Amino acid sequence: MADAPPATALPRRNGEVSFWQAALGGMAPARPPLGGDARVDVAIVGAGYTGLWTALYLMRASPGVRVGLIEAERAGFGASGRNGGWLSGDFAWKPERYLKNGSAEDVRRLIGALARTVPEVIARARDLGIDADIRETQEVRVATNAAQLARLDAEMAARAQWGAPEMPARRLDAAEMAARVAVAGALGGIEVGGVARIQPAKLVRGVEAAGATIWEGTRALALSPGRVVTDRGTVTADVVLRATEGFTARLPGHRRDWLPLNSAQIVTDPLPPDLWAEIGWQGYELLHDAANSYFYAQRTEDGRIAFGARGVPYRFASGIDASGAADGVTVARLIAGLHRILPQLRSVPIAHAWCGVLGVPRDWCARVGYDPRSRMGWAGGYVGIGVATSNLAGRTLADLALGRQSDLTGLPWVNLPVRRWEPEPLRFIALRGMYRLLDAADARERAGGTAGALARLGLRLAGR
Repeated sequence: MADAPPATALPRRNGEVSFWQAALGGMAPARPPLGGDARVDVAIVGAGYTGLWTALYLMRASPGVRVGLIEAERAGFGASGRNGGWLSGDFAWKPERYLKNGSAEDVRRLIGALARTVPEVIARARDLGIDADIRETQEVRVATNAAQLARLDAEMAARAQWGAPEMPARRLDAAEMAARVAVAGALGGIEVGGVARIQPAKLVRGVEAAGATIWEGTRALALSPGRVVTDRGTVTADVVLRATEGFTARLPGHRRDWLPLNSAQIVTDPLPPDLWAEIGWQGYELLHDAANSYFYAQRTEDGRIAFGARGVPYRFASGIDASGAADGVTVARLIAGLHRILPQLRSVPIAHAWCGVLGVPRDWCARVGYDPRSRMGWAGGYVGIGVATSNLAGRTLADLALGRQSDLTGLPWVNLPVRRWEPEPLRFIALRGMYRLLDAADARERAGGTAGALARLGLRLAGR
């Protein structure tokens, strides 16, 4: 019970909106739903980052184009307004898996294009006058046991092979790591440049105000060439694009395309200056660890710590808890994890807890797809790394929808073959088994042992 959080640490609020959305006074006033049948040039299903960026770049490239976004909830309701605020162009997928759709040089072009997305997002935010608490910084990955140190060494070797020069990486020893953030038991780390910290709800709200028509409270029921049937009417269009990410399984015929996995976060009250002086974190670095079931964290602009990790891992038959409220067991586990790495925070109240879903393809690799014959396209499967990736996807979808050949449309994630997930109960067993094995591996590693076989079996079960 050493990791159990004190009762006073339970969040005062745990509702449908994330802390980021709550900090803006909740969701923006609702837009009207679709008022019957409509005609546009490009219909986009989903008004999160992917759909919004796609609309923005379509209108920039072709100012007269009529774009309509169809959103079941509210613009930015899903992962776009609930994520950890990491604007990172780091390549989180296995580069080797993209070799089936291009050469090693093609994969390096994709990695470089993603790395350059960070300054692209910053530039667009500046152009649009979006104040999203953007702070350019570094990503720091910390190791607290020998097994995690070994993973850092393997990561450095992979970066030497595949890494982009826009995101230079270097190893940190224990003293250098302690000088950055006073993580308990830190043995070393990796510092990666070229990233930024953001307030995600501010970014999504700024992009959604860029001019496209958005129909909120309008659920897409069926997508086919030239039309989207909704519960409010039918939208006809020359091009139909799907940008539904973690909610893709709700669409008929797509239940096994991408699985909706759950991630959850907590955020503390603002820390006093003396506690910040003890912890460090003066560079507002993006912080995560090298565990098998890792955490991710940021220092917010108003002096809080936002800390996230896996929530309820997977619901049977691709079920989605769309309420956004984190369950008590998950919240307690997050608080315990936060206190494990930063025990100085045990007396700091937790202000808010929330969760959201992310989309996971069978091979755990993000991709963009487009069929020029049917003029239907889609993008996503970001497995939780979507803030920057969605921008690159949006630019790519815009080029494809307009029939433009560009450096982006030839990248090897475009039309990467898709393998569907297995029927139930096989995918439920695989996903739940993966997380159990990864948790067991982390427990063994914290105890000083090695758990490579456990972790490898867990990852193999789910195809990671």
